[in-house]
Amino acid sequence: MQIIAMLTMLIDHIGVIFYSEESFLRILGRLSFPLYAFALVRGYYHTSNMPRYLLRLAILAAVSQLPYQWALLDDGVNVVAALLVCLLALLSLDRFKHPAAVLGTIAGAALLLELLQFDYGYYGLALVLIYRYTRGEWQLLLHLLLNVAVAVEKGWAIQMLSLLSTATLLYTPQLYRSLDKVRVPRLLWLSFYPAHLIALGLVREIMLAAG
Repeated sequence: MQIIAMLTMLIDHIGVIFYSEESFLRILGRLSFPLYAFALVRGYYHTSNMPRYLLRLAILAAVSQLPYQWALLDDGVNVVAALLVCLLALLSLDRFKHPAAVLGTIAGAALLLELLQFDYGYYGLALVLIYRYTRGEWQLLLHLLLNVAVAVEKGWAIQMLSLLSTATLLYTPQLYRSLDKVRVPRLLWLSFYPAHLIALGLVREIMLAAG
């Protein structure tokens, strides 16, 4: 799963930086975020040290912010920081069970993600919640409804292909199990996001300088 997540993210950002007028690479890139959201939920379940997990995400989010803004020419907040907000929301939801606290946590996190222009906004939170609290075909159905909502509200019709990631997680998990046998070094997994943005940004600057 890590390999596909990284490759599709790379494809997506190549499309953003070098082929902004073409949609094909951006469409393929839609496969990436659901895999990262699913990995976050899986990490939430299986981490043996939550404070360290939170700290690692926070450091990665901070390190990634300038490369994100520079490489993608985006004034918003990077996707790692968005996942950090989602993780904090999961922790709050599991600690405070009162309905008012639950609604307040979800609404507050969604509002924060939208107002500060975090990458993916409330969409990212909603997808993480779907993976956390539903199973089986409910995940696919709710992901579909979420995609319809953002297609109408944000014009993100391109996001529909992201359903394929949820479908493969649901119906062909053996695909990811077989790929996960190829161990991705932890340093590569953790550094890939800022590192590939820096690399792509440097390539763009070199191309611009060369004319």
